[in-house]
Amino acid sequence: MMTQTLPYPLLQALVGDEEVGALFSNEAELSALLRVEAALAEAEAQAGLISNEAARRIAEACGSFQAEWASLAAGLAQDGVIVPAFVKQLRSSVGEAHAKAVHFGTTSQDIIDTALMLRLKNVVEIFKHRLDDLIHALRALKDRDGATPLMAHTRMQQALSFTAADKIDTWIRPLDRHREALGALAPRILVVQLGGPVGTRAELRGHGDAIADTMAKILELSSAPSWHSQRDRIGEFAAFLSLLSGTLGKIGQDVALMAQNEVGEVHLATGGGSSAMPHKSNPVPAEVLVTLARFNAGLLGTLHQALVHENERSGAAWTLEWMVLPQMVVVSAAGLRSAQALVSAMTFSASQGLG
Repeated sequence: MMTQTLPYPLLQALVGDEEVGALFSNEAELSALLRVEAALAEAEAQAGLISNEAARRIAEACGSFQAEWASLAAGLAQDGVIVPAFVKQLRSSVGEAHAKAVHFGTTSQDIIDTALMLRLKNVVEIFKHRLDDLIHALRALKDRDGATPLMAHTRMQQALSFTAADKIDTWIRPLDRHREALGALAPRILVVQLGGPVGTRAELRGHGDAIADTMAKILELSSAPSWHSQRDRIGEFAAFLSLLSGTLGKIGQDVALMAQNEVGEVHLATGGGSSAMPHKSNPVPAEVLVTLARFNAGLLGTLHQALVHENERSGAAWTLEWMVLPQMVVVSAAGLRSAQALVSAMTFSASQGLG
């Protein structure tokens, strides 16, 4: 459980994202865990594994649950996962009469992975909207400044003349592909996790598939077989994040080069100041995009180490995901926000290298 996805609180203003970062707060994770436990109880009641009265009481307790955070933290430190301490507290809230119905037939990973998917579903929706807004802003910029003559550069040398529209197209096209990919990726990765102790659903007495389907319907996720040690969904989403950040970084790198005084093909309405050289206007949003792209590219390699998930469950690989994935998500969100600010402040000017 993480309240900050990036180091140094002050740095959040530059490379963080408050809206998306909040989805990885302690409170957001707890809320998602409670939603999963309530959905599990409802699905198990429909299957006849627990009573309807027990399911109602669990839902009530989930709705009014007040965490003892110190005990949850101590439990996480001891067990390597928060769920045992969380379930103990939830059972106490439910009461002795129905305590055994809480978390019936499942394991910690079922609850945590499904809770993650609930939050990633929100992330995906935010990313869809931000990508749509960014693509729209770039098309508006193309409509306004597209006829501006520019000098193309290959291998950092002047090549041939072209237009701002040609340059902007090289930014829009991959963003269009990312937007399409995200729409196709979402139903594949946003799935319920339900397997029980070793992923066989045996403890659910033949009702595992039906319970997973019902949970998926309640939580508005997709249903799937247990994927405890099959982390390709997480790896694929992380790869998407790195590709997206890389595309935004390419835009930032182009703009930073074009905004150089001696080039002057792009002018930014706002820029960062210098403590020693007040005449400077630094292309901060463009630079940030480059930084975030390189940061996520590095984290992708670390995240993909978690694909090596030994046997039926790995504490080491799973913990690595918890450390890395939130950072990648927040960095990607920050990149979309910075790119929008950059495009909104941009104006193209005719290249000084044109004769």
